[in-house]
Amino acid sequence: MIDLFSEYGLSLSEEQRDQLESYYHRLIEWNQKINLTTITSYDDVVRKHFLDSAMLLSLGQDSSPELSKILSSERSLRVIDVGTGAGFPGLVLAILRPDWEIVLLDSLNKRIDFLNVVISELSLKNVRAVHGRAEEFGRDEDFRCGFDLVVSRAVADLRLLLEFCIPFVSDDGIFVSYKGPKVEEELTCSSHAFEELKADIAFEHKLSLGDSERTLVGFSRVGDLPDKYPRRPGIPAKRPL
Repeated sequence: MIDLFSEYGLSLSEEQRDQLESYYHRLIEWNQKINLTTITSYDDVVRKHFLDSAMLLSLGQDSSPELSKILSSERSLRVIDVGTGAGFPGLVLAILRPDWEIVLLDSLNKRIDFLNVVISELSLKNVRAVHGRAEEFGRDEDFRCGFDLVVSRAVADLRLLLEFCIPFVSDDGIFVSYKGPKVEEELTCSSHAFEELKADIAFEHKLSLGDSERTLVGFSRVGDLPDKYPRRPGIPAKRPL
């Protein structure tokens, strides 16, 4: 695992490798009780979940001024993973960046139970799992516009994701969406969402992970977020921007 990560310019200590391996074993164990992933072989989980989640950290200076400034910051970043599921990418980032303060947000309690078991077993002090919906927490004063970095992976169409995630982005923060092959189509259909949410594209990077590809798209706020967003739970899905 350490050699694989190093191929992509990612440093992985032996302790972090051991933590990821423990994470893998818990993932497979809990996957028999609740649906966490369809990817279960060790090699596939390492490459398609762990490495994929970590690819954000490989961008560095080659990404954008906004992201480069955030990733190189010496202060502890406040990060939220919206719709974290089994903890991708947020829990992997918490293992690799113990200096970051990370919130894992998910609407399914059983997933939160799983995440709490992993967090406890790995003795992670920089991450907490929170049960709830993005539409509700995006209006909470402790969360709204309060995060340097917002991430989300394989959760929803970009028009929904923008309404779910932009409300968490601080004035100088950035939202990074992990997207697949339909990203260009989604970006084209999201122009109204950009306008409504005062958001703009900060960068777009395509990455190869062996036999699969990942596109990381960054968004920043270019104005004050209107008070009406996010809308009530369920409304974004029924009437996407």
